[in-house]
Amino acid sequence: MNKKREKTVIKTSAISIIANTVLAGFKAFVGLLANSIAIVSDAINNLSDALSSIITIVGTKLAGKAPDKKHPYGYGRVEYMTSLAVSGIVLYAGITALVESVKKIIQPETPNYSTVTIIILVAGILVKFALGLYVKRVGRDVRSDSLVASGADAFNDAILSISVLASAIIYMIFHVSLEAYVGVIVSIYIIKVGIDLIKGSVDNILGVRVESGLSKKIKKEVLKVDEVQGAFDLVLNDYGPDKFSGSIHIEVADDLTVADIDKISRKITKNVLKKYGVILHTIGVYSVNTDSKKSAKVKEEIREIVFSHEGILEMHGFYYDEIDKIISFDIIIDFEVKEKEKVYVDIYNEVKTRYQDFEIEITSDVDVSD
Repeated sequence: MNKKREKTVIKTSAISIIANTVLAGFKAFVGLLANSIAIVSDAINNLSDALSSIITIVGTKLAGKAPDKKHPYGYGRVEYMTSLAVSGIVLYAGITALVESVKKIIQPETPNYSTVTIIILVAGILVKFALGLYVKRVGRDVRSDSLVASGADAFNDAILSISVLASAIIYMIFHVSLEAYVGVIVSIYIIKVGIDLIKGSVDNILGVRVESGLSKKIKKEVLKVDEVQGAFDLVLNDYGPDKFSGSIHIEVADDLTVADIDKISRKITKNVLKKYGVILHTIGVYSVNTDSKKSAKVKEEIREIVFSHEGILEMHGFYYDEIDKIISFDIIIDFEVKEKEKVYVDIYNEVKTRYQDFEIEITSDVDVSD
């Protein structure tokens, strides 16, 4: 991990910890004095935010450890594990606050709001809005999903605090106590946030589809190399935020030498690493016919067969070997297609029927990137 990025994430998280801890302390104190479960729930939410930032710092430091023999890809995924821990804390905080709020509905207690209560709540809302702006901006600058999420969460917290403030004002003016019900709303929101965070953390640990913008940019960069006629099958393995390594297939003319292809591969690897920080450790090759006029006609005929079937996203890597009587190409079938095997077999049979004298080699690729 870039040291400058690491320091920025830690510094921003530290500021968030201080702000949330102070807010949680004031709100808890005022909430207990005012006998307000809504304010106490809001304080718990702030405290869970502070704890989340602490875990973010720990995760960032561990993720920044240098690769070693046992973990040659580094420790970047530690951030996803700590994110899961944070998610559990948020969920627990929400459930705890919900239980207390329901108790207050069953056995209501009269709140005791004051001018100081209102001032503390207003100050907390302003601080949360400012913190949200700051954390979200820094998160975008250093491309940290956790900071961007924290910033967005701060905005949401401010909105929730406004609902708590509204219930306090309503009670002071109309003497109607809504704070236990507002506490339920705040608690349910915290639980939802916790569940969403868990889903996101689990997705990152399992592995998710490459972000569309990044995959398209990398393929575009690969195609800038003159000899490359096509770029397909980009696979990126995520080893932590901004830590990608993977592979790609390129289409090149079949009359290039091994030395030519080696030079092309090295150039692609260097360019992509320099521009996007992505390591392409494997570059596969598809041959493109250069001396067969018939190959273009055959390719078009086969394309018509392939795309006559619903759910076909792409056909690439086509090669027509007239000497050894082999036709080979790859297809990508949409994940939405339930009977993928049937589609594959139907395409194979139709192509084989059309070109009975040829050996047909069809590879069914997985739709891993745009």
